[in-house]
Order: sequence, then C-alpha cells, then structure tokens
Amino acid sequence: MPKPPPTTDRPDSKDAELTRLRAQNAEQAKQIAELLQRIRDLEARLGKDSHNSSKPPSSDPPFKKPPPRSRRVRSGMKPGGQKDHPGATRALVEDPEHRIVVPLEGLCGCGRDCAELAVEVLPERRQVIDLVVRREVTEYRTVTGVCSCGQVHCSAFPDALGAPVQYGPGLSALAVYLTHYQLLPYRRSAELLGVLAGITLSPATLVGMGREAAARLAAPVAAIGQSIVRSVVAHADETGMRVAGALQWLHVLCTSVLTFYAVHAKRGAEALTGIGLLDGFRGILVHDHWRAYLSTPAQHAFCNAHHLRELIALAEADPVLSWPKQLIALLCEANDATVAARAAGLETLPGPVVEGFFTRYDTILAEGAFFHPQRLPPPGSRRRVKQTPAYNLVARLRTHRDEVMRFVTDLRVPFDNNLAERDLRMPKLKQKVSGCFRSPEGAAAFATVRSYLSTLRKQSIDLYPALVMTFRGQPPMPHLP
Repeated sequence: MPKPPPTTDRPDSKDAELTRLRAQNAEQAKQIAELLQRIRDLEARLGKDSHNSSKPPSSDPPFKKPPPRSRRVRSGMKPGGQKDHPGATRALVEDPEHRIVVPLEGLCGCGRDCAELAVEVLPERRQVIDLVVRREVTEYRTVTGVCSCGQVHCSAFPDALGAPVQYGPGLSALAVYLTHYQLLPYRRSAELLGVLAGITLSPATLVGMGREAAARLAAPVAAIGQSIVRSVVAHADETGMRVAGALQWLHVLCTSVLTFYAVHAKRGAEALTGIGLLDGFRGILVHDHWRAYLSTPAQHAFCNAHHLRELIALAEADPVLSWPKQLIALLCEANDATVAARAAGLETLPGPVVEGFFTRYDTILAEGAFFHPQRLPPPGSRRRVKQTPAYNLVARLRTHRDEVMRFVTDLRVPFDNNLAERDLRMPKLKQKVSGCFRSPEGAAAFATVRSYLSTLRKQSIDLYPALVMTFRGQPPMPHLP
C-alpha cells in the first residue's frame, strides 16, 4: 500500500496565509460597513418628504401621506361657523345698473285682469349680481379748418395714439393681471380675452404688455428695494428657475409689506453682489443658513422651521435618541413664549426666561455632540472625512447659537423664514404652469412686475386699478416705511 505524500506546508507559509486571510477579512468588513452606511443613507433619503426635509409638499408622492406638520392642538369643535357666530350676507347694491318692476299677471277671482290694476311698488328688493365683459372701442378723428386769413389748421392725435389701432390701459392691465398675478399662460390668457370680450390677441402681444408694464414700474420697484435695505428686519431666499433652457435663480428680499425679486444666473455671493441690495443692508437678515448670506454685513437669524424638519428626520431615523425631541420641544416652547410676549405688548422676554432657554439649549446640544462625535481620518491620512448629517446639524446649531436663538433675544425677529418662502411660492407655480421663461429679459420683466404686485397685495391695494394707472403713465407708489 503506497504511503501518502509528505506534507510540504511549513509554519511560515501558514502564517502568511493567515495574515492574508485576516487582511482580506478586514477589507471585507470595511466594505460591509461602507455598504451598510450607504444603505442607511439611501433609506434616509427615501424617507424624506416635506415634513422632515426642505422638499416642498408638491414633491410628496400621492400614495404616501406625510405625518401632519402642524403643531396646533385640536380644539374639538366641528368645522365651519360656530354657534353665535355673527356671519355675513351679501349686501344689496343701492345704485343698480338696471331696475325691473315685476308686473302683475293673471286674473282676479272676480275675473278682472290684474294687469289693469293700479299698482304700488313694494319696498322688498331682490338683486342678481352678474358680470358683463364687452369690448369698448374709442375712435379718434382729426379735423381741419381754414382761418379767414386763408391759413389751414389741422388738429393732431394725442401723443399716446402712435398707431392706427392699439390697446387701451384697461385691456393691457387685465392682460398683465392675468399673466403676472393669476399666473395664467400667455396663450390661455389670450384665449380667455377672446372668449369673454371678443378681442383677438396673440401671446406675443401679451408678452409685450408685460414688458411695457415692467418698464413703467422700474422706478417704483427700485424704490421698494431701497426701502427694504433701510428696514430693521428683512427675509431672504432663493429658488431655481429655468430661463432660456438653463438654470438660473430667482432671489427674493422682503418684509411684511414689501417684496423685491431679482433673477440672476448665480445663487451665491456673486448673485447677492450683482443684485446690489444686501451690500448696504445693516439690519437683521432672516434666512435658511445658506452660507452666501453670511458674507453680507447684516446681522443674521436662521430659519428654525428648517431646524425642526432636520430634527424630526433624526428622531424618526433613530427613535432611541432623546435629544432631537428635547430640542424640538424647546424651540417650540420658546416660540410660544415669544408669541405670547408680543401679544402682551412686551419688547423683550424677561432675562431669567432667556437664560433658561439658552441653558437648556446648550445642555441638549452637548448631549447631541456626545452621541454624534466628529469622524476623524485614518492615522497618517490627510483626506477630508465626510461627516454625518447629525454631526453637521449639531455643529451648526452650536456654532451659530446666537443666530438660531435670535428670535428669543429680539422679539422683532420671527421664528422662521416662512415669509420669504411664501413669496417664492407663486413664482414657482408660474414655472410649473408655463415650464420656463424663454429669455432673460422676460424673466427680469416678470420679477419687476411681480415685485410691484406682491407689494401692493401685502398693503391691501387693489391690483387691477393700479395696473390701469400704470399703463396711463401714473403707477401708484406703494407705502414705503
């Protein structure tokens, strides 16, 4: 029987194989950890919607209803008007355009025709409110005459009549109102005017009316921007817009009574410098901690609605963590305190209350820093290590504590930047309806007209009469604080 071949393994070859397997195992463990982290990041990204991120509600999928975002507590009352609510009814018009007296009809019991009776108009009235849209054409004719001396004189058309046929201020104002405020597309606006008034307009004509309005409103809108620069508190935000097939940015700077829009090819500091307003702003600027705003000379206040969404995302991703929930409760409690203080007519919160909020704020974030330490590069490596969203949030909240809590120390500052976000909502809807702006000039004209209309809307000034005055060469100037 043959003997088995002698083994050729040596101790040093076994050690080399063991070392190779250990290195391979370590590399595989590293890859598994990276893949697990990538899976967690992707799951967190899929789990984000409008309630735990900055994504707009319109991006929420229809099959997934996000949790309620409102912090209001249910009152328990039924929807609609409550008991003893005074209510309101449509009032009768004292000077109607038409009056119709309903005649008597039929026969009396005696056989006499009721139409032959002497009648008396009763005090009870009923009215029908309707809308009549019609075309109104005004024709101008010139005249000529001969003086006794033989000289011939001719009248001249008014300076405003530069063409054989043109559109009046009322029609131009309605067209701009439809396209720039109600955000109807140009083609549909032209169709509407054709159906209602029998006036045939091309979309290009409506575009020209918008640009004419922008040219007439350039001075009032510039004054609006300068007034915002002088304000104590202003809000800033930006959103992407498609212009001539490329991505540009619509910037807004606003207050509770003023709005200024500007379109720029850039989003950051270059755009803010090009627009030219924030270079002279020395008040408190409320924004969403976009780093470009921090380069301006203003004082800063961060939007805490963004922080609440980020904290909600952390709390949902890891329910074991308690500090995100504690910080959410603290911010909401501080906001309620500031709302109550303003309602009571206070100029500042009491000092002990402010100190208590800051102490709790620091304690909660110290716990957050403990659970989310900074990631360090491997020994000997100089490459930058990507930090977790939790660490970045904690670091930002600690570094910019004064900006985050500005609403507590200064009651003129609101809790969030919702004012600027609401001002961007309608221009964003314009893009969704119409797709994009065909040219930078069209986008700039829209920004100018929309600045004026948004400002008038905030000041409760009727828009259509103001646009009519604009096309007559006398645009009403809004109140500039």
